[in-house]
Amino acid sequence: MDFLSFLPIILVFVLYFSGIPIVYALLGSTFFYFAFIDTTSPMDLILQKVLTSSQSFNLLAIPFFVMAGSIMNYSGISEKMMDFAEVLTGHMRGGLAQVNVLLSMLMGGCSGSANADAAMEAKMLEPQMEERGYSKPFATAITAASSSATPVIPPGVNLIVYAVLASCSLGRVFAAGYVPGILMALALMAAVSVVSKKRNYQPSREKRATLGEIGRQALISFWGLFFPFGIILGMRAGMFTPSEGGAIAVLYAVIIGKFVYKKLNIRRDFLPIMKESIAGSAAVVMIMVSASVFGYYLTWVGIPQMVASGMTTLTQNKYVLLLLCNVILLVMGMFLEGGAALMIIAPLLVPVVTTMGINPVHFGMICIVNIMLGGLTPPFGSMMFTTCGITGCKIGDFVRESWIFMLALFVVLILITFIPALSLVLPNLIYGA
Repeated sequence: MDFLSFLPIILVFVLYFSGIPIVYALLGSTFFYFAFIDTTSPMDLILQKVLTSSQSFNLLAIPFFVMAGSIMNYSGISEKMMDFAEVLTGHMRGGLAQVNVLLSMLMGGCSGSANADAAMEAKMLEPQMEERGYSKPFATAITAASSSATPVIPPGVNLIVYAVLASCSLGRVFAAGYVPGILMALALMAAVSVVSKKRNYQPSREKRATLGEIGRQALISFWGLFFPFGIILGMRAGMFTPSEGGAIAVLYAVIIGKFVYKKLNIRRDFLPIMKESIAGSAAVVMIMVSASVFGYYLTWVGIPQMVASGMTTLTQNKYVLLLLCNVILLVMGMFLEGGAALMIIAPLLVPVVTTMGINPVHFGMICIVNIMLGGLTPPFGSMMFTTCGITGCKIGDFVRESWIFMLALFVVLILITFIPALSLVLPNLIYGA
C-alpha cells in the first residue's frame, strides 16, 4: 500500500483543521481519491453510495427523536422533570448542581442530545446557580459535564448512530445505555458533593423532601418520566420498531404538552420546533452519509483489515486491546466533534474488537462514553463551546473547574471497559443472552 492510498485520511484532517465542516472534508477527500488517484471505480458508484447510505430505515429514528426532544422543551415536560429532580436532590450539598446532574439523566429520554441538553440547562439553570452563590465557571462546568450523560441514556442520537454503523440491534443498544448513564450521573453527583463541601455551596431546599412530596411530584412529572421506559417496553413487546417508536414519541409529546400540561401552543411553537428538528437531524444525517462514503474508501483500500492486523499483532489480550481503543478514542475525541469521531472510528474498530470476542454492544458503550468525555475537552469539545458560549465563561476557567468531573467520568469509563456486565446486563435480561 503506497502513500497515495493514505492521502484522503491526511486530507480529511487538513481540511477539518482549516475550518471546513467535517461533512465536506470527508466527502471531498473521498471524491478526490476516486477522481484523481484510483479511477478504476466509476464515479456513478460513489454517487450511488451517497444516496443508498441515507436510505437506512433505522435513520428515521433520528429526526423523530430530535423533534420529540424539541417538543418536550416547549411543552413544559422538561420543567416538570426539573421539579422532580429538585425534590429528590435539592436537600443535598450543592443542591442546584445536583439537580443539574439528575435533570440531565432524566432528560436522556427526552432530548437525546448532549448539546441540546447543555444549551437548555445553560439557559435555565446556570443563571439560578449564579444567583445562589455558585461561581460562573463551576456552574458552566457542571452543566457541560452533566449533559454528557444525556446521549448515553435512550433514546440518545449517538446510540442510534452506533447501532446503524455497527449493524447492532437498536433495542439492545438502547437497553445497554441505562446502567452506564446512571453510573455517570452518580459519579458526577459524588464529585459535586466533594466540591460543594469544600466551598460550602448550600442546598436549594431547607430539608429532605418527604415521601409524600416525592410521590406527589412524581405523579405530576409522571408523563415525562414514563417516556423512555415506555419506548423500551413498546419495542420489547413488539408494538413498534425503533423508527416507529420515534414517531410515537412525537405524537406522545404533542398530546402531553397540549392536553395534559397545556403549555404547547401549536401556532406559536410549530416553526421553532420544525427549525430545531430540521437543523439537528440534517447535521447528524449528513455526517452519517459522508462517513459512510468515507468508509467505502477505507474498505476499498483495505485500511480496516490493516488496522485489525496491526492491533492483533500488538496484543491477543482483549483487555489490552480495549485499553488501546480507549486511548485512540480519547485522543480522537479531543480533536474531532463527537458524532464525527464516532462515525470515523467505529467502522474501523468494530471489526477488530468482534474478532477478539468483544461484544459490539459493550464496545458501543465504551465508544459513546469516550466521545462524551471528548466533548468536555479542548480544543474542540462541543459541550464546552455550547455552554461557554451561552454563559460567557472563559475556556481557561472552564477547564480549571471541569477536571474533577472529567476524572469522575474517566473512572466510570474504566469500569464500563473492564466490566462488560454493566453494559450487557439489561440487554440480556430483556432480549436474552
